[in-house]
Amino acid sequence: MRALRVEALGRAAVGLTGGIEALLSRDRANPDLWLWLARVRIEEAWHVKPDVRARAVQADRLQMYQRAMESARTPLHTAARLAPDDPVPWICLLWMAIGLEWPRRERDEIYEEAMARAPRLYATAVARLVSLSPGWGGTTQEMLAFARASATRARTGDPMSALLPLAYFEYMSAERVSRSRLWDSFEVQRELTVAAGLWHDGRGGPPHPRAVEAHNAFGAAFYLADMRRPARGHLSRTAGRFSTLPWSHLGDPAKEYGKACSRLNITN
Repeated sequence: MRALRVEALGRAAVGLTGGIEALLSRDRANPDLWLWLARVRIEEAWHVKPDVRARAVQADRLQMYQRAMESARTPLHTAARLAPDDPVPWICLLWMAIGLEWPRRERDEIYEEAMARAPRLYATAVARLVSLSPGWGGTTQEMLAFARASATRARTGDPMSALLPLAYFEYMSAERVSRSRLWDSFEVQRELTVAAGLWHDGRGGPPHPRAVEAHNAFGAAFYLADMRRPARGHLSRTAGRFSTLPWSHLGDPAKEYGKACSRLNITN
């Protein structure tokens, strides 16, 4: 839950770093404030990141993005030092490393630090998945292998199997594969169906904190595959809440989510 709260607070406080810095001026030994400041700076950096295709003509904006992302480094190291058992600063540091395109070896080391503190966090797994994406210096093969292995090892009710549809979205964007070629594939549809079934073996217990994200991932994938029944089943369980991943791969997350729900006759 801590990782989820930090993400939500980070998004909510975009543009308000001055207030967090004011709080820190009165409480320099508070790891939560340092972590919050870092996460907000990461979120703010993503907001100014130029489109890859436009980088040649947006050099100034690229430098602004890199400076904004780099500004999270010191707060993250401070948070990690003040709370040495907390994995969340390391998860955030991995996102910063992805955004700044650090070498693979350094990203691997950060991932290991997060895993050493909490080996089964969904937030760590998602960051690792993106780190392995061909869009960020990895390969499709190792990314899919990681997603499949995570799904296989998942405990009952654990949404790790949702990494599989997320991996296919990363593949679609990074390799610029046409939607029809990917999602119309019988093998992809079969694999997604099996993965969704593995997760739903956990029905009956309390919902996982990341259940909405997993429903978004599977729902979006089944929607693109024109598998309306499972798509409706998953998206109807999101209660009107969309997640940035995977919808950002299709365009504006809120609009794409709303479009899918409308076409599936889902009213949230």
